[in-house]
Amino acid sequence: MNSAVTFIHAADLHLDSLFQGLRHVPENLFKEIQESTFTALNHLVDKAIEHQVDFVLLAGDLYDHESQSLKAQIRLRRAFERLEEQHIDVYLSYGNHDFTKGDSFAVEYPDNVHIFPDETVTWIPFYKNGEAAAAIYGFSYEHRAVYENKTAAYTRTEEHFPLHIAILHGSVATNTEHDNYAPFQISDLVNKGMDYWALGHIHKRQQLLENPPVFYPGNIQGRHRKETGEKGCYLITLSKHQVKQTFLPLQAIRYEEVEVDIRDGLTPSQAEKTIINQLPEYSVPTLFYLRITAQEKEAFSPEDGLIRELIEIINESLTEAFPWQYIYQHQVVLEETSHQLADDFLTDILPEVDTTFIHDGLQEVYRHKDARKFLTSLSDEDAQAVKKDAYKLLHTLLRKERSK
Repeated sequence: MNSAVTFIHAADLHLDSLFQGLRHVPENLFKEIQESTFTALNHLVDKAIEHQVDFVLLAGDLYDHESQSLKAQIRLRRAFERLEEQHIDVYLSYGNHDFTKGDSFAVEYPDNVHIFPDETVTWIPFYKNGEAAAAIYGFSYEHRAVYENKTAAYTRTEEHFPLHIAILHGSVATNTEHDNYAPFQISDLVNKGMDYWALGHIHKRQQLLENPPVFYPGNIQGRHRKETGEKGCYLITLSKHQVKQTFLPLQAIRYEEVEVDIRDGLTPSQAEKTIINQLPEYSVPTLFYLRITAQEKEAFSPEDGLIRELIEIINESLTEAFPWQYIYQHQVVLEETSHQLADDFLTDILPEVDTTFIHDGLQEVYRHKDARKFLTSLSDEDAQAVKKDAYKLLHTLLRKERSK
């Protein structure tokens, strides 16, 4: 028989995320943002059906938090029911966000869903056309954290299955950017005899190893400014000697961080047009974090509030477009043109300034009959240090006068 299988590898659905920090977004957009993880889930099911996959792998953190809402659990059950109608199996493990001993409702999933029940690494078979096709290995978090390296427990046991696939929700032990759960070394995965490692937990899409193939698909929907760009899953076709991967975008809403330059915008009207023209366009609604470079002028100072008002005006037009866009946060970086001019002026003029008065002032202090009682003799090195400090003070005072 043809021992190849086709499947979707997804992870970190984080259903029903709260999207904190976006309460200021218009209500109609915020409702769409709140629904985005569920919309991305629907897109995942659509892709599984479109590509007629054999099964779907979900590598942990299906829910966003241990207190799983009934809404999230029923939405996920309905997604699984759609897959069952198309005879598509689901193999899932739970991660640190949705560990099995957390607070959840007793919602039963359809028979096509196969769950790794606890923290013991076990295997579940997949049969294709009635024949053994793949042995799938994994475990679920029972508690909020798993700190041990679990890779030693991944052992091939059913050799009559042509393919062996491992699901692991964890991170490389040297990764300091994320909570270090179920830590492993990449070398730990090499000699386990697995034909594919389906990882979860890290939200950035990446391939750690080519042979055997080790993939993080990332999460299916960005949830804050650090999760920019396309989010989705991998479509995998796997045989004993070959793997073909295709990334499938699933996100309902896209986060992007954009730098815009309005230094040539001499008026607010020009600045408005410049910002709009520098915003990229995408095929899905987009939330922008803007870094704005502006000239240092009173009109564009952060304290003045003009840029904040400009952003509000721009958002009015962006939200009317399809797909909509919205600038949810911005940062202004001012180019200190006036200070630069002052520094250039002082660099030119200070070397020409007669600073003998500093030396004369020191001599006058040391000749004073009362001061001599308390002052020790000043070495040449000390005198130079005093002159240097006086020079700095003069530079600061002149700079302040120049910038007025």
